[in-house]
Amino acid sequence: MNRRKGQYTVKQFMKAIPGSGGVVSTIAMRVGCTWGTADKYLKEHATLTAAYNDEKSKIDDMAVGVVISNIQAGDVTTAKWWLSRKRPDEFGDKQEITHKGGIDFRAMTDQELDDYIDRHG
Repeated sequence: MNRRKGQYTVKQFMKAIPGSGGVVSTIAMRVGCTWGTADKYLKEHATLTAAYNDEKSKIDDMAVGVVISNIQAGDVTTAKWWLSRKRPDEFGDKQEITHKGGIDFRAMTDQELDDYIDRHG
């Protein structure tokens, strides 16, 4: 990992991205550079950015596929989780708080907070 600046190529990173799951440390290890160097290359080169985003999207799609497979297999827990996120108005965990009367919300200064704590414990 002791290479000088400019010794890594876009081609090295392009070869390292497939199958990485979009994990920067995996890409860095494959190239033989630091995490920071890999992150910089992935952000500064449009072709690498596109390949990296594609790899992350593949993993996201795989995860969705697993969730859908579990739902199709009758996994009630996964189905509930899916509904709570995809249809939260109907199936989400909503908590409503009602209050009659006014509440004054304002930020306290550090001194006001210290004084309040001294008075109220």
